[in-house]
Amino acid sequence: MSENRQIVSTATRQGELILSIVQNEIPTPSDNEVIVKMEAAPINPSDMFPLLAFADYSQGKLMLDDQQQKMVAPISEQFLDAIRSRLDQTLPVGNEGAGRVVTAGANAKHLEGKLVSLVSGQCYQQFVKVPAAMCLVHKEDTTAEEAASSFVNPITALCFIETLKKEGHKAMVHTAAASNLGQMLLKLCLQENIDLICVVRSVEQAQLLQTLGAKYIINSTDDDFKEQLVEAMAETGATLAFDAIGGGRMADTLLSSMEHALSRNASGLNTYGAEQHKQVYIYGRLARGPITLGQNYGMYWGVGGWLVMPVLKKLGPKRAAELQARVVNEIKTTFASHITDELSLLEAIDPANIARYFPKKTGEKYLIKPQQGL
Repeated sequence: MSENRQIVSTATRQGELILSIVQNEIPTPSDNEVIVKMEAAPINPSDMFPLLAFADYSQGKLMLDDQQQKMVAPISEQFLDAIRSRLDQTLPVGNEGAGRVVTAGANAKHLEGKLVSLVSGQCYQQFVKVPAAMCLVHKEDTTAEEAASSFVNPITALCFIETLKKEGHKAMVHTAAASNLGQMLLKLCLQENIDLICVVRSVEQAQLLQTLGAKYIINSTDDDFKEQLVEAMAETGATLAFDAIGGGRMADTLLSSMEHALSRNASGLNTYGAEQHKQVYIYGRLARGPITLGQNYGMYWGVGGWLVMPVLKKLGPKRAAELQARVVNEIKTTFASHITDELSLLEAIDPANIARYFPKKTGEKYLIKPQQGL
C-alpha cells in the first residue's frame, strides 16, 4: 500500500489550466496525525475556483503525458491578473470528504478503523494525512457517502442561524434558496421557528421548497418580484439576508426592499431611513460581475462578505463542537445530501463531466470516489 493518486490543479502564466492525476507515496503520520483512506468527497461550489481557475473547460482536452493523466484547458488572458497569486503553482484540491482511518499516530490510535469526515483542502486523493483533531467521527450506521458533506453546507447553514441570533435579527432572506445548502437552512429554520424568505428562480425550485414546508417563496423572475419581497419582509420583519449571487443588483434589491418594508408606515421627515439596521452578507459569487448599490435605503445598513471559518472561530471550540455533534446526529435527516452521480478521479477531470457539475444545477450534487476506477 504505497501508491496514492491525487488530483492537483495548476494555472500557468501562459494561460493554461492543467488538472493532473499525480502519484505520491502514502505519507506516514506523526503522533497526533492519522491517514484517512478517502471513500467519498463532494464537489461543492466552493471547489470550483481552486479546481478550474476561470478556465474554459469546454475547450479542455484529456491526455496522457509521461504516464500522467491530465486535462489541459485555456484560461483567457483577461483572467490571469485575477489569479496571479496562484500562477505556476501546483495546488491540491477538494475541500471536504470522508473515509476510514487506516493508520494512526501514537496519540490517535483510538481513531483507527473509524469513519471520519474532514476538511483539508486536499480531499480529491486516495489517502489524506491530517491532524487527528480535524476528524469528525461518525456513527457506525453512517456511510462515507452520507458523511462526505458534513462540513461546508451543514456548518454554513448552522452558522447563518448563529449570525442571525448574535446580531439580533428575527427573520432572514436567502437567495439560491433551493440549493442543497438552502434546503438544509429551511429545515433548520422550520425547526427553530425562524421565518425564512426563500428567493428562487424557477417554478420547479419553488415547488421543491413547498414540499419541504417553506412559507415564503419568491421567484426572482416574476414581474412583481420586488413587491412580493417587500410584503414578505413587512410580514416577517426580516432585516438580514444571505446572498449567494454576489454580482449585479441583488444586494441593492434586498436592502431597498427591507427599507421599504420598514418605512411603509413612516410619516414626517425620514432623512436617514428606518432606524433598524439592515444587513446583506454575500457568501457566494454565482454572478462574477461588480456588485451595484444604490442610495435608497437610508443610512442604517451594511453589505459585507461572509465566510464560515471566521464565524466558526469566533463562536469558539465549545460551540463549534456542539454544532458538529448536531451534524453527526442529523446527517441522515436535516443535513442529508442527495447525490446525482459518483465520479472517479479520472472521470472528475474529464471536460464532459465538468460540463455536468460546473453549472451547479439545483438538486444536483456530485461525489468523487477516489478509490474507484483506478
